Amino acid sequence: MFSRRATLIGAAGLAAAPVLLTAMHARAAEEVTDTSDAPPADVSGLQRIRRELVPPPFVHEHEQVAPGAPRVVEFEMTIIEKEVQVAKDAWLQAMTYNGSIPGPMMVVHQDDYVELTLKNDANNLMQHNIDFHAATGALGGGSLTLVNPGEQVVLRFRATKAGTFVYHCAPGGPMIPWHVVSGMHGCIMVLPREGLSDHAGRPVTYDRLFYIGETEFYIPRDESGAFRRYPDAGESYPDTLAVMNGLVPTHVVFNGAVGALTGDNALSARQGERVLFVHSQANRDTRPHLIGGHGDLVWEHGKFSNPPARDFETWFIRGGSAGAALYTFLQPGIYAYVNHNLIEAVNLGATAHIKVEGEWNNDLMEQVMPPTAFEVASDGRTALP
Repeated sequence: MFSRRATLIGAAGLAAAPVLLTAMHARAAEEVTDTSDAPPADVSGLQRIRRELVPPPFVHEHEQVAPGAPRVVEFEMTIIEKEVQVAKDAWLQAMTYNGSIPGPMMVVHQDDYVELTLKNDANNLMQHNIDFHAATGALGGGSLTLVNPGEQVVLRFRATKAGTFVYHCAPGGPMIPWHVVSGMHGCIMVLPREGLSDHAGRPVTYDRLFYIGETEFYIPRDESGAFRRYPDAGESYPDTLAVMNGLVPTHVVFNGAVGALTGDNALSARQGERVLFVHSQANRDTRPHLIGGHGDLVWEHGKFSNPPARDFETWFIRGGSAGAALYTFLQPGIYAYVNHNLIEAVNLGATAHIKVEGEWNNDLMEQVMPPTAFEVASDGRTALP
């Protein structure tokens, strides 16, 4: 059964983004799931715990093994529309959860209840919501969380499936892909209550967790080839749509920008540490690869009820999903974590670096002879032994 709800953006938003709102977004009503006849879930006997979200690539405090019975885990996120710098010469009118691209990662345990307070900042122009791939029913919560600027909503769902899952904005129709590639996506990890286990069912833990959220951007160019810059998202929409429909991204990045996880922003670890990489892509396929390392244990589909695969060189993340890979760093140095479409990694930005401290082990790799000039024959050919 459905009810109808008015879609209101406000006079300021209509004035600021007339093309967007009249063409696509100013619908007279929005269908949402009517839950008024269903009895409320009784969670009064469950412990409540509040988690403070942190920006990617890091994740909030959490236990790897559930400390007891299922809990209600409370989160709060604010939707923020803002301009972000994607590259030295490119700016995006972004839509974000909590101001970051991707949105913050959430961690709960299977059978916990996720209780999210979602706020749409009053300064925003547009309507937004959230679709949890980890949730059951109501378009993943999308039809129960549609909020206008200045509104908030509280959604609660039980995390029945263990694994890594995408969440994203899905306000309806052509707005869905635009909001997603403008930054409105993130990841939730639902751990088994007993924690992770390897291919033989033995418990495994991680020392660090890095969340890599991959996004492709479609930034329009002007007649000279320079990237355009817009005063707000509404003004950018018609030109952005034309680039999006060409299916050729201008940038493919980790965590919101070219260089977001390289140079001074590189991740760090120590030799011997087990690092869990969680990688999400809300819109298109990608192929993570750790140059100089491997996926010791890989949950390529991101579902922890399935045994992990072992010793992958490159793994595959389907568009609209998240996966996880565990690696123990054995050598110090700089590791590159890339999308192994190397054009996208090198030319478009999908690269991260991990600086690993420790002592070099020549048994694993050794330079037997440094670069040395070799003899060249009189005819210019290399002298063969």
